[in-house]
Amino acid sequence: MQTTHYILLIFIGYIIFTIDKKQKNFPVPTILVLLGIGLSLIPYFASIEVTKNMIYHIFLPPLLFSSAYRFPAKGYKENAGIISVLASVGIMLTVTLLGAAIFALSGPFVSLSFVGALMIASILTPTDPVSVTSILKNSTGNEKMADIVEGESLINDGTSIVIFTVLAGILTEEKSFGFFSFLGEFLFVSLGGALIGLLFGWLVSKAVHFTHNREYQVMLSIVLAFGVFNLAEHFHFSGVLATVFAGIMLSFEFGRAIKEADLRDKLDGFWNIIELTVLALIFLLIGIQSAQHLLFGAWGFAIIIFVLSLIIRFLIIFSTTQLFPHWRHKISARESIMLTWSGLKGTMSIYLILNLQSRGGEEVGLILSLGFAAVLVSLVVQSLGVYPLSQKLMKQ
Repeated sequence: MQTTHYILLIFIGYIIFTIDKKQKNFPVPTILVLLGIGLSLIPYFASIEVTKNMIYHIFLPPLLFSSAYRFPAKGYKENAGIISVLASVGIMLTVTLLGAAIFALSGPFVSLSFVGALMIASILTPTDPVSVTSILKNSTGNEKMADIVEGESLINDGTSIVIFTVLAGILTEEKSFGFFSFLGEFLFVSLGGALIGLLFGWLVSKAVHFTHNREYQVMLSIVLAFGVFNLAEHFHFSGVLATVFAGIMLSFEFGRAIKEADLRDKLDGFWNIIELTVLALIFLLIGIQSAQHLLFGAWGFAIIIFVLSLIIRFLIIFSTTQLFPHWRHKISARESIMLTWSGLKGTMSIYLILNLQSRGGEEVGLILSLGFAAVLVSLVVQSLGVYPLSQKLMKQ
């Protein structure tokens, strides 16, 4: 991928984001992905190759850090219970139930094994709300909803990678499944990543005062975002959770000191630009990369998979919130519908698809096509529908 490719894609993103600022509800992810599909028809852009390392090691750390750093500590404290349950037990139940439903209905459409169905489910479980949270806040004024959606998205990325890795190993016959070995690996990877993130987030919140130059302090945040990610991965912990918890810890520590207001402004200004730039690139690249996998004969089943993912997600969210009296009064049925609809798929799902593509295997081609198609439908339908649905459900 040449430098001019990046420059042109960022410029296209600039135009789309500029239009977005002038609209009340402009589905940026949808527009960028569809533009990416269109660009794939142009030979100059068709030569672009998107790799799993590009997504995982270059794009994910800044996206995760900027979201985690700006995520309000108050929002996490107030909704920690439901965020944690949805991002852990909830995602495991989703993979199991969605995988079983996909397998049960696959017969008339495609030849798919049960493990293959679980693989598709694991690809579709991580959520990526992106601009949905801002639309929710602007259209309903309900910050609680936006906090739950964004908080769940930050945590479940790490959970989904662990589940995906185990299932991918079974699919390619690299390993067998054992419940206790899976649980042990899950706890090791997740807790290790979270602890490393909290530790280095705290250390950087103190070390940042070795210089009073705000630009240098921003530089240190870049070292933290990428450094803690790669350090955790080196020790086989979750780099995703390490970066998320480092950002949350840094935000929490700075939030306790009024004197940090100027530094927060500098950090916000820098990371906002980085986030918009990466989002523009990644959604355009999703469109370009997915185009080659979308010409297949099972689009009807891909749409069924998308509908199943919404139904299963709603059942888990609604049943979870109704199980506990405190959450029952906090999250209504209408809000459960909005939480369901706001969990659109994106960056992490594409990374998992590319990861599977690099492994190879008998069913991989079919899983890739179904995965890309379901993610594309999710991005288009859910991002287009979140504003009118929020107006209908939350304004009554």
